[in-house]
Amino acid sequence: MEIETALSEYIRTQVLKRPRYELGDNDPLISSGLIDSFHLVDLSLFVEEAFGVRIDDTELNAETFDTLSELADLIRQRRA
Repeated sequence: MEIETALSEYIRTQVLKRPRYELGDNDPLISSGLIDSFHLVDLSLFVEEAFGVRIDDTELNAETFDTLSELADLIRQRRA
């Protein structure tokens, strides 16, 4: 499963509780308010477990990743 697809599915089903929500790879997650600080922690735990990479608490912000594409790029960099 592609990283963006797995992230999107997790966010739609576990965070938003709206499995049919249309979430694009470049839709803002944090800056739009779609994901709040509590959900960021959940998302980072999911990323660490699902992809085996570490996301530092200081990286949980819109400057580091605000879209699925940015988060997927970060995951790819950490896995390399």
